[in-house]
Parts: sequence; structure tokens; C-alpha cells
Amino acid sequence: MDKRLAVCAVAQIKNHPNYHYLRFQNMLLECFEPILEQTKATFDMETGIRTIITCSDDVFDARTISDNGITDVVGAHFRGEEKIAQESINGLGYAMACILSGHDDVILFMGHCKESQGESRRMVSNLAYDPFYCRPLGMDYHNVAALQARTYMEKSQVTDEQMAKIVVRSRKNGAKNPYGRENKIVDEDEVLNSPLYSDPLRELHLYPVTDWAFGMLLCSEVRAEEFTTNPVWITGYGSCMDRYFIGDRDLASNFSLKNAAQRAYAMAGIKYPREEIQIFELGDQAAYQLPLWAEGVGIADEGQGGKWLDEGGMETFNVNLSGGQLNGNPLLLGGAARVIECYYQLSHQAGERQVKNVKRAVAQAATGGAGQHQAVIVMEAQGG
Repeated sequence: MDKRLAVCAVAQIKNHPNYHYLRFQNMLLECFEPILEQTKATFDMETGIRTIITCSDDVFDARTISDNGITDVVGAHFRGEEKIAQESINGLGYAMACILSGHDDVILFMGHCKESQGESRRMVSNLAYDPFYCRPLGMDYHNVAALQARTYMEKSQVTDEQMAKIVVRSRKNGAKNPYGRENKIVDEDEVLNSPLYSDPLRELHLYPVTDWAFGMLLCSEVRAEEFTTNPVWITGYGSCMDRYFIGDRDLASNFSLKNAAQRAYAMAGIKYPREEIQIFELGDQAAYQLPLWAEGVGIADEGQGGKWLDEGGMETFNVNLSGGQLNGNPLLLGGAARVIECYYQLSHQAGERQVKNVKRAVAQAATGGAGQHQAVIVMEAQGG
């Protein structure tokens, strides 16, 4: 049985604040065609693509069964087609289970989201909460994130000034990413003076509304050379769900992320992540989450996020050189964006963001209020 999953090719469109002139089918088609061109993969029922995994969301698409509108675009007619709602990184976990179990050996994975279509993304995430107590209170991912931010800032001594530096760095790194959302370059004073959104979070502390789509061709280890001469390997995956009601959780504990990371590291045979991994792409939907998740994946000490920032932890561990989710990826696709940046780095296609001698990378993503569900993927370069 294979032990690892090959990423043979990726394609994406540029992250954009509002693709009002593109339907989501058009966004996917712009990713679908380059994947076939790069790999020469076919839909032959014997040796071609027989399983397609998609990621989309009924509420963001304003329709039920959101994948029903894209089956023709992604070649899924009369084939196995599975939809991942919520965080896209779990589509890779599903693909890994499918291939390593021997169920199939070539998978097309595609995702899309147009956050700009909705009147308010806060109305979307309000639906994640129970209809009797939490929804009527107006709970959504942003104001629950604010509760987590306050708890974490007090625990790990993270300041408003440090969060401003995280935002400034994110936008500078995002400007070097040809697929990154084009945002205004800001300085720390602009961040510190941006309006409070949900205390202690400011407007510039949160990722901006973004539209995006991507595609990947994945296959078994034994078939990788049919599609590419430079595969990147997924060698570890772990996920964990914390309790639903935030009153039952310690919001600064990283319970689910620590569990997810430990499982992914164990699967990939990693004992010392600080020494064995060169790139970390973390799903920072808000600025405070970057040091919080850094503690969770083991590159910052527990309760030392503020100190880790002051000591240059973001640069030491090459965190979010893509700009991260904070620069702009849609809510449910942040994990795929993190994986794609790791793919570019490990296949030496990252341009001016390229880090030398990269052998391993980690992609992390979260969904649910205050990072309730966490998933971590370990990736390795060919010969790594």
C-alpha cells in the first residue's frame, strides 16, 4: 500500500475582492483547463480521473446542493463526485483516505467561493450556531473570534502593536504573491488607528472579503510519474474537533490544533517540527491567530506568543510568506491556499518568495467559531 499522496499539479485564479463579471463556473474553468494541460490527464474510465472532490458552500453560493451547479465544469458526470463543505483542507484528507486505501488512484480536487455575493459573511457564519440560544444573540465567527482574541492576548501577552505588525507584514508578503489579493500597503499607525470592529479586533485585523477558485491533480505514489516529473508529497494529515459551545471550551488552549498537529506529525514521522520543517502556512483569519496557531503547531512555546513575535518567530520559521489568509482568501478555501503555497515552495516555483533548501512544509487551517475544528497537513519535496 502507498504511504503518501502525490500533488502533481495545481492551478488557481488570483484572489480578488469581487469577481462580479465571472460566474463561479467560469472561475473553476480557468483552473480546470490548466490542470489538464499540465498533466495530460484524461477522464478515461480505466486509467483516468474517476473521482472528483469539490469544495463549496450552499450559503455562499445562495443555492442548495452547491456542487450540483458545477458537475459539468469539473468533469464529474457519471463519476464519483464528493463535496466538502466548510474547510477545503479536509478535501485533501478525504483524497488521502481514498487513495491510500486503494479505492482510487487519481483524483481531481477543485474548489470555489464568492464571498462577495453575500450581503454579509457574518450572517453566513451566524448559521453555524444553534437556533435557540446563540443565533438570537448574534453570535458569528467574528465576534466569537473577538472573545478568543481577548482571552489569548491576556494569556500570551500579545499586544495591539504586535497585531499591527502582523497585518503590515501580511500585506507586504501578499504583494509578492502573484495570486495574492491586491490590498493597500499599510503601516502600523494605520492599523492601530483603524476602527474597532469587535473589541479588541480592529477592521484591519480581519481578512478581507475575497473571491477565489483553485484546482489540484492528486494521485497515488506509483502513478505520479505519469503526470509530473516534480511531485510534491503529502505525508501526514490530522484533524480534530473541539466542543461546540464556546462556554465549554478554553478558547486559548489550542486543544484541537495540538491534537491535529500531533496526528499529522506522527503520520509523517516528525518528532521535532522546529528542526524538521522549513515552511509553515497558518490559517490566520485574524491577526491574533497567527501566534496562537504557532503555539498550536509547536513552533512557539505555550503562552509565549508575544515573546515569540518579538524574537522574530515569524521570520525564523518562514510563516505565511504567501501573505497568509489575513491578506485575503475566502473563508472555506484558506486551507487549500496554504497547501498551494507549500506546493510552490517545495517544487521550487515560489519566485521571489522561494526559501532555499526546503524539504518539508506544514499547512494548517481552521473552521468553526474560534478555530473549533483544526486540520494540519505535512508535505515533502521530491527527494526530501
